Amino acid sequence: MQKIPATVITGFLGAGKTTMIRNLLSNAGGKKIALIINEFGDLGVDGEVLKGCGAENCTEDDIIELNNGCICCTVADDFIPTMEKLLERANRPDHIVIETSGLALPQPLVAAFNWPGIKTRVTVDGVVTVVDSAAVAAGRFADDHDAIDAQRAEDEGLDHESPLEELFEDQLTAADLVILNKADLLDAAGLEAVRDAISNATARKPKMVVSRGGDVPASVLLGLGVGTEDDIENRKSHHELEHEGAPHDHDHDEFESFVVDYGPVADPATFADALKGIIETHDILRLKGFADVPGKPMRLVIQAVGNRIETYFDRPWKPGEVRATKLVVIGLHDEMDDAAIIEAIKGI
Repeated sequence: MQKIPATVITGFLGAGKTTMIRNLLSNAGGKKIALIINEFGDLGVDGEVLKGCGAENCTEDDIIELNNGCICCTVADDFIPTMEKLLERANRPDHIVIETSGLALPQPLVAAFNWPGIKTRVTVDGVVTVVDSAAVAAGRFADDHDAIDAQRAEDEGLDHESPLEELFEDQLTAADLVILNKADLLDAAGLEAVRDAISNATARKPKMVVSRGGDVPASVLLGLGVGTEDDIENRKSHHELEHEGAPHDHDHDEFESFVVDYGPVADPATFADALKGIIETHDILRLKGFADVPGKPMRLVIQAVGNRIETYFDRPWKPGEVRATKLVVIGLHDEMDDAAIIEAIKGI
């Protein structure tokens, strides 16, 4: 029996993974795709966005959400049983797409494809890492020693290595293909600087593709034919290299997420502007969710990374569905004041 190809799509918070997958599902050329989504937090925003895309080749029954924690930490408990159930279906998919949480290490997930009963039936077609080019151009993850030294001189608290920077490098190390997304926010020189930064962040040199708005053809994303699970030893994460030979657990104690309930949003533009100020004041990494706009039959999606906020109506509210506004807030545990953020959002 021919193995089913699986594409692992990873990337930091707000890089544009969900938008790219939404475009992929709508232009998959008739392929039946099963989608596994892992989110950080209790509210499955990405899954709901993708269920609303209306792609005939990927119905709601083909979309599986894993919200019980980071997929790289729950491989045995969640991912393996999910894969086994998927493979037992009479109508097997042509391709499996897995969207990891922005906080996940791809390496443990790829290694799971060597699990007995999985390896004989599924192969990793490739690991695709989506990059927020504008963020990299701004130096958020570039390996710029001069800039880091300057920051250290001003703030002794930056002497420790950033877990976010290591996570970014680990996602690049695992990649077979890197999508330089949001390229429309940069000029040619800025984009070239991003290419250089990514090349310097990993010893491996994956191929890079430029994208605007997550618009990447299915023919580029699918059919890489790498078999990445057989090369996992050459793609070890910082965490694996630091703990080789020692028993350990990978955790995300430095990250935190919570859900904020809000009433109807009368003026989406004003609401989004107010959220920008709150995000900047409280160092929020990521904010995403849905809003109820009175008088509108459709649900408003809110996606923010840094102070860049995108809003759009994705689908009509379903009959019997409770119209509500819910936002997921993600940030660093030691830097977020949950009560103050909740109060600020509810005060808009």
